[in-house]
Amino acid sequence: MPQISRGRALAYVVALLVGLVLAGRLALRQGDSKASHPAVVAIRAEPAPVQKLLVHVVGAVREPGLYRLDDGSRVDDAIRAAGGPKPKAALELVNLAAPVADGQQVIVPLRGKAATGGLGNVPGAPPQPVHLNSATLEELDTLPGVGPVTAQKILDYRTEHGAFSSVDELDSVPGIGPARLAELKKLVDL
Repeated sequence: MPQISRGRALAYVVALLVGLVLAGRLALRQGDSKASHPAVVAIRAEPAPVQKLLVHVVGAVREPGLYRLDDGSRVDDAIRAAGGPKPKAALELVNLAAPVADGQQVIVPLRGKAATGGLGNVPGAPPQPVHLNSATLEELDTLPGVGPVTAQKILDYRTEHGAFSSVDELDSVPGIGPARLAELKKLVDL
């Protein structure tokens, strides 16, 4: 094997070291440019936005109204956002664990005033009044002179204006005049 002079060996070593230093600098520059790439920074810096739901809370709560809640919220969260239940709220009739959906109306009935299904629940017993602030379309439809169209108008009025504060407010619902209101006053309550 031929012998390499000391000078030549030293030149090879220096050239190898210079090559390693240059390769290291180049690698660092490429690493810096990748780290400062806008897409990489944006992914690390910004968490996914939280979707908000708009929920209408009415009935036996301290502050009825529209509330924005985080996606994944429950009926309990909606009631708390509305200031919590009033002392006579019938929370046992509300599924507090149910998830809320965007555009949902949460109705909290008063204790002793919950709808029981309309007229004629027990033969011979006086009919149970229909609770205007929690009655369904089917329950409202059981009232005399109120068909499915008028029942839907009552629900629409309740959605737009919130819980009824008086039975007399039914007069503001299209299709319910003074005569029908007089008849319904005996059959509904709040």
